[in-house]
Amino acid sequence: MRFNNEEMGSFSTASLITRTTNDITQVQTIVVLGLQAIIKAPILLVWAIVKISGKQWQWSVATAGAVITIIMAVLIAAIVLALPKFQIIQTLTDNLNRVTKENLNGIRVVRAYNAEGYQNRKFENANEELTGTNLFANRVMALLMPTMTFVSSGISLAIYWIGAYLINAADMTERLGIFSDMVVFSSYAMQIIMAFTTLSMMFIMLPRVLVSARRINEVLDTDVHMKDGTADQGLKGQTGCVEFRDVSFRYPGAGEDVLHHISFTAGKGETVAIIGATASGKSSLVNLIPRFYDTESGEVLVDGVNVRDYDSAALREKIGYVSQHAVLFSGTVASNVAYGKKDCDETSVSAAIDTAQGTEFVGKMPHTIHASVAQGSCHEITGSIFMMNIKQQIERKNQEIFRLIFDQ
Repeated sequence: MRFNNEEMGSFSTASLITRTTNDITQVQTIVVLGLQAIIKAPILLVWAIVKISGKQWQWSVATAGAVITIIMAVLIAAIVLALPKFQIIQTLTDNLNRVTKENLNGIRVVRAYNAEGYQNRKFENANEELTGTNLFANRVMALLMPTMTFVSSGISLAIYWIGAYLINAADMTERLGIFSDMVVFSSYAMQIIMAFTTLSMMFIMLPRVLVSARRINEVLDTDVHMKDGTADQGLKGQTGCVEFRDVSFRYPGAGEDVLHHISFTAGKGETVAIIGATASGKSSLVNLIPRFYDTESGEVLVDGVNVRDYDSAALREKIGYVSQHAVLFSGTVASNVAYGKKDCDETSVSAAIDTAQGTEFVGKMPHTIHASVAQGSCHEITGSIFMMNIKQQIERKNQEIFRLIFDQ
């Protein structure tokens, strides 16, 4: 929520959704399961080594060989096969979320152009790419456990085979002691193998978790380039005045300016129309006023104060803003009409709906103003909802608010 448009654009909505859901789950998994294993496995390992130290060296050599075999097998499989796949799984998840979001947001356009088949294939391609990568990585993981079980069974067989040889070669009085040591050594050797196996499995999980943790930290460590000022009031006598002074602007990473040396003043009570062709910079110009972006050069002043000097909350308290793309928030009709107004009662909501000529429509809805709405439903009232919102802000604040009308 602290990000401005520049930071949001650098990540994309789909990626931020993945980072706050899937990536968080990966970290939670390693914390819940991994901490227990990381603490328990070394204790079992040290304890088992201490208990079998000083026993027959042949058993120690066989156990050490099995441990090295497991570690080498896990490392090779992880580094050569699984690790590269885990590193791209999260990126592919971003892509799947992006395609899904596009399909949901643009479902009316998709249907209007009979593009359902094209969008389905687009989703299937993204899904199959992610599924295939996941299957490959998890198949490698699935092969590791049988391999480790085979090695564990092999070391048990080796210990008993060596023990049988030692017992057969020993004197009658020593055989019982060797047999007892063999049973004890076998039990502790299995603990050593299981401890290394557990640590190895944690090592397999870590690459994907580290990728997720890095992606989460990228969001947490991102500095917001726009720093708030301290001003909360404009200059006396300039209330309701918006001024552009030789303003030029380009989007982050763009090669050239979108706006070139714009200068004008919109005084109190005036109506200013910004007219131009598509992509001529009308919306970009207006986005500079509530400081969704910062200018490349020049100044934007509201009530005689540079928008860079305002506290962002204080600046946006002064502005009534109708977005080019209306959005419904999940909730009720009333909560959307009164959005941004903390002390709005039902009478004020009903009055705003009546002003927006929505009384008849809202009155036919189940529960009227308490009817549930969300983005993607009841689009017919979206424009009215937000015009009501602006009307309520004007009535609440009793301020002079300029209007910028877009001719598209």
